[in-house]
Amino acid sequence: MLAVAALIVLPVAAVLGSWLEWNEQTAGILREMVATVLPGYAFTSLILCVAVGIGVAVVGTLAAAAVTLFDFPGRRFFEWALLLPLAMPAYVVAYAYTDFLQFSGPMQGWLRSTFGLEGRVFPEVRNTAGAAVVFVFTLYPYVYLLARAALAERAAHLMEAARLLGAPLATRVLRVAIPLARPAVAAGVALALMETLADFGVASYFGIQTFTTGIYKAWLAMDNRVAAAQLATTLLAVVVVLLAMEHRAQRRMRFSAARGARAGSAEAQPALLSGHRAVTSIALCTLPILAGFVLPVLFMLRPLAADWSVLPWDRFLQWAWNSVRLGALSATLAVAVAVLLASSLRRGSDAITRGVVRLAGLGYAIPGAVIVVGLLLPVGWLQSVAPQVPAVYWVTGTVLGVVWAYLVRFMSVALQSVQSGYSRIPASFDDSARMLGTGRLALLTRVHWPLLRGSAAAAALLVFVDVMKELPATLLLRPFNTDTLAVVAYQLARDERLGEAALPSLALVLVGLLPVLLLSRSVRRA
Repeated sequence: MLAVAALIVLPVAAVLGSWLEWNEQTAGILREMVATVLPGYAFTSLILCVAVGIGVAVVGTLAAAAVTLFDFPGRRFFEWALLLPLAMPAYVVAYAYTDFLQFSGPMQGWLRSTFGLEGRVFPEVRNTAGAAVVFVFTLYPYVYLLARAALAERAAHLMEAARLLGAPLATRVLRVAIPLARPAVAAGVALALMETLADFGVASYFGIQTFTTGIYKAWLAMDNRVAAAQLATTLLAVVVVLLAMEHRAQRRMRFSAARGARAGSAEAQPALLSGHRAVTSIALCTLPILAGFVLPVLFMLRPLAADWSVLPWDRFLQWAWNSVRLGALSATLAVAVAVLLASSLRRGSDAITRGVVRLAGLGYAIPGAVIVVGLLLPVGWLQSVAPQVPAVYWVTGTVLGVVWAYLVRFMSVALQSVQSGYSRIPASFDDSARMLGTGRLALLTRVHWPLLRGSAAAAALLVFVDVMKELPATLLLRPFNTDTLAVVAYQLARDERLGEAALPSLALVLVGLLPVLLLSRSVRRA
């Protein structure tokens, strides 16, 4: 248990411990950062977060309200199809739109040749506004899922009561339904903002100076681990604030759900729409799917259809094998540790076990760049004390470092799924097994595990897909000659070889569809 705690705590503790190296040189670096790059990083990140927060709140809430409160043609299809952008890594969407809409891309080329235009037809895609659009249409499902659940639980019968009191449709939606979903929308926005701050692929490719790209540059370009750690500390503080907002919103959601359950559970059907209202609802639901999934996939299929010989088929299998190998290893270890933690928490909820479980839940909120800095800082300290110990090789030259970063980052994903499985196992099963003389190990292997296999499989799938798409930690810690699909897609796009980047990018999308299909199945059941 203590080993798991050390595994999770070390990156964060190392980043915070960087402030213990305070001296004149460190103070000078910090003053230089405040005078030069730090305000720019903060301003760009703030503008991006504000734009993404407003965008995902509007798109996700409108989509959730449309499919939950109203009945129109295609509603059942849109209920699950609105989840499809979850399968798209944001940096893949950025590559797809850049390839299609840039000055030398097919769209502007066709417009110039058809209408006799000259120069740039569309504004530059790679800027802060373009990044905000990419994030909005790939991250709105966080808000959509939570807002849809909140509206489905409480809004329908209250809107019916408002209708009986004579309230028009617009009033019922804006003053009855949407306020009920505010805690859910706030939680979804907080999750989307954490993903935005953790992003490296989109910001780096678009040339946007955010905190994450600043950490990367400070460590590798400026060769200054203190500056990187201090930037990571600032980013970590912002993430902690967002995490607290998300937890508070979740508590408000549970409180509202309890009040809604006591208020009544009268059956109320969604309002039937026709004419222009139905067309408007269909358009509202179609736009996010087109912008976040359909169009990027079509843009990436274009190079495949145009010239198959350009694509790196000979190296694709090696990249795919590296990704699958790292994903399978990380998923297996994450599920094993999650089962041990969850079983320990079930046996006895002591302070140490509860603390370790809480720490494991923080990892998913920590950006990959912060985790990398937190892993490499202790290595630098160890080398300064004991130069003969090849610690750097242990972390950066083997699979150990990258799998360690994956476990810190995605342990909470596995733990949540396994704990969900445990919540469905009655405590009476444990009591009966103990009365029959079953020990702890036998209780886990012969009673719990057969009932947990479905949840464990779901946890392994989620961790596997997240590892396949992870970019910053893989980019910095991967072993030599072990490029993954995510790393190769980023490198090819950075070198402006967007046609070749289509193949690994599409492979990541196909893998990402697996958990989305699993989630959409549960949505249809609900």
